[in-house]
Amino acid sequence: MSCVWLAALAPVPAAWAMEPVHLEVKDHHFTPDHITVPAGQRFLITLDNHDDTTDEFESYDLKFEKIVVSGGTITVHAGPLHPGTYKFFDDYHPDQATGTVTVTQEP
Repeated sequence: MSCVWLAALAPVPAAWAMEPVHLEVKDHHFTPDHITVPAGQRFLITLDNHDDTTDEFESYDLKFEKIVVSGGTITVHAGPLHPGTYKFFDDYHPDQATGTVTVTQEP
């Protein structure tokens, strides 16, 4: 029984290594349209839709696709990733709403 109590008191590692990255989409453009995150860590992206229409936040590179209604907010789980550049876009307006995630190796 004492082992159970010790396990319950042990610190739990943080599930996410950093604060969520916050994006907005307005007039079919992302702000910011470029974010940088460290390699090897999981992270969250929150997206607020300020457009009058529904958008589809998507990334083939990051392997997500989520609908966000007008006035809505979504959260996307991403990582851990290797260093590099990963693209994201609004599938309903791919010629306007685009952005990148740059993943850097920390020294």
